[in-house]
Amino acid sequence: MVHPVRLRVLSAAIGAGAVLLGAASAGAQPLPPPPVPPPCTAAELARVMSGVTFDTSNYLTTHPDVNNFFTSLKGQPKDQIGEQVRVYLDANPMVRDELQRIRQPSVDFRQRCGVPATP
Repeated sequence: MVHPVRLRVLSAAIGAGAVLLGAASAGAQPLPPPPVPPPCTAAELARVMSGVTFDTSNYLTTHPDVNNFFTSLKGQPKDQIGEQVRVYLDANPMVRDELQRIRQPSVDFRQRCGVPATP
């Protein structure tokens, strides 16, 4: 017959060993895989660009002076438009920053998926 004190000590030792073994194996578990980036598909590009277009439309609607500037470019030679936009945005850095923030999802998609930027 096993003495009750020895039985308790033996049970405690087995229990402690099980806890330590469980903790050690839990620590040895591999880390979960990193999240999968959004797909680089035509559908994802369309989703990103529609969001950028929607936000740009809202911005221009709520900033009539900016809307009027960009509207005034219609019909001008393309080689002149780029310079006019650069001068306007240099003179209006807050507008430039706000439009860059709106376009950032497009930039992020193009960088992540290796799609060349559009001029």
